[in-house]
Amino acid sequence: MLDLLNAWLISPFDYGFMRRAVVGGLALSLAAPPLGVFLVLRGMSLIGDAMAHAIIISLAAGVMLISIGGSSVDLTHVLFGSILAINSTALLLIAGISTLIVVTLAIVFRALVVECLDPLFLRGQSRRSGWVHSVFLGLLVLNLTAGFQTLGTLMAVGLMMLPATSARFWSKRLEGLIGIAIVLAMVASTGGLLLSFHLDIPSGPSIILLAGVGYLFSALFGRYHSLAAKLRRKTTPLAVEQGS
Repeated sequence: MLDLLNAWLISPFDYGFMRRAVVGGLALSLAAPPLGVFLVLRGMSLIGDAMAHAIIISLAAGVMLISIGGSSVDLTHVLFGSILAINSTALLLIAGISTLIVVTLAIVFRALVVECLDPLFLRGQSRRSGWVHSVFLGLLVLNLTAGFQTLGTLMAVGLMMLPATSARFWSKRLEGLIGIAIVLAMVASTGGLLLSFHLDIPSGPSIILLAGVGYLFSALFGRYHSLAAKLRRKTTPLAVEQGS
């Protein structure tokens, strides 16, 4: 049993490319889900997707220019990511961006919470309250930039939004939402890499697919607003009546 666990969970990380990939995935898992939580709370869950699509339009222009120049460079990694192929320089970039996002979120955390709950109060306290929104959007762009390096343009939003929306089925507190979203993202990124290694499937889609499975499980069995929670609310009054 121990040999099987070692072969499936530990041995893959004997390879340098797997170690770099998991570090990059964990770094993104620390930075992306909190942004996703605030996007959901602010009713802006489609903003990240809109930004990703806007960047894809820009990438299309770049691809056209490269094609006109007659280059034969393979650009599929731009769309689907290359987390298994990131080098030390890219890893440092991802780690640096993730650290900057986490530190900045810690600094503006209280202002972000107030803006989510009562934006009019924040505007009344300061005429410069718009800087909070601008800083948040800047962090969002930085996160997408780091995500494109590993997961590609088509799936970078997934690691940010899927764990954040899944967490809403397990907690009603902001701290709980952020903590659960980070854990789910870490499990998805690490588990997706292991699936990619053992089953010889693309790493980016594996990570997002696993995050999607986590969302489906949460929607079915989560503590709040899930299908199981709704069934419990329907059966509880019947049980109370029978007991009385």
